[in-house]
Amino acid sequence: MEEKNVFLKGKKHEYFMWENIGDIKGGRGDLGEEMPVLVYRLMQYTMLDVLSKAHGLEQANEYFRQAGFLAGTEFAKHTLDLKVEFNTFIANLQKALQDLKIGILRMEAFDPDTGNIVLTVGQDLDCSGLPITNENVCNYDEGFIAGILEAYTGKKYNVREVDCWASGDRVCRFNGTVM
Repeated sequence: MEEKNVFLKGKKHEYFMWENIGDIKGGRGDLGEEMPVLVYRLMQYTMLDVLSKAHGLEQANEYFRQAGFLAGTEFAKHTLDLKVEFNTFIANLQKALQDLKIGILRMEAFDPDTGNIVLTVGQDLDCSGLPITNENVCNYDEGFIAGILEAYTGKKYNVREVDCWASGDRVCRFNGTVM
């Protein structure tokens, strides 16, 4: 029994590594790299349900932010050029998010003196089409955007969703402030 525990502690998938995403194209030759949003949301909202029951909704949302932050940081480091000037970076990010069908990103405001930013994401993967519940639900996206911004700028960001499809808006709006 002791040996098994030692083995489990060294599992390759215990901690996230970009390499663990694997060769999707090679592994899914007939099915391809895409899948329906339904499958993504099924995973997302069942995970939120399980975490909420175990830890409460507030803590579950924080776990989603943390996971989003890790994903955003790794996404930026592995798919975006972090050395280009700001407008090129935003344009590249817009293209990447649209190409991957995550959403349509728009920058509404940016203060170069403070680094504060307001972004919208239309047709958002997490919530577009959800019933209106008068709540903001894109906690994963908050972390994802914060991770991308920190990877690019080297500054810590607090990103919060202020408008959401689930709150009755038709785009998700995020305020990012440098901490």
